Amino acid sequence: MYIPSFNLLTDTQEAISFMQRYSFAAMVTAVNGIPEATHLPFLVRQENDKVFLLSHFAKANRQSAEITGKTSLVIFAEPHAYISPKHYQKEENVPTWNYIAVHAYGKGRIIEQEAKKAELLRHTIEFYDRGYLQQWEKLSDRYRSKMMKGIVAFEIEVIDLQAKKKLSQNRSEKERENIINSLDSSTDSNEKEIAAYMKKLKH
Repeated sequence: MYIPSFNLLTDTQEAISFMQRYSFAAMVTAVNGIPEATHLPFLVRQENDKVFLLSHFAKANRQSAEITGKTSLVIFAEPHAYISPKHYQKEENVPTWNYIAVHAYGKGRIIEQEAKKAELLRHTIEFYDRGYLQQWEKLSDRYRSKMMKGIVAFEIEVIDLQAKKKLSQNRSEKERENIINSLDSSTDSNEKEIAAYMKKLKH
């Protein structure tokens, strides 16, 4: 990912927190030189100095056959906002976009054991819909087993984490204030979130 030095997010914990917050990500692999992507909900786990991404494909998704031992890219990106030149002090300026993105590269491993697959599904439900967990556990073993046969569970050990925080760091304090005030008063949730991230840079 192209990252100018002033947009580089160097805090690994901040990048991990971002991935956990915006955990519905795009997983990209290459098949015969052609990129393929699947949008998936991920669990992001940190174990000592290692980061693991866990999720599952539909069994019919051919992309699941391309991750073992190969490098995959998982893209985490969510809040973004258009930045108008009207916020700048000089007229000779152009529009841009503010956003945060994390690219995680790693090698995948298929989770074969039924008990491990069941554990992954349970943790996924706990993370995304804890209220559904009791209903899931009341379903018959036959039904749950059938559902698990229809997925391919996997984990990726991250080997390279690239994070970009493009929040007008190269603009003057006055211009940043103009942008924050404008985005903060917006009814768009994306714009409000970008304003909140920009405010954090001031501290």
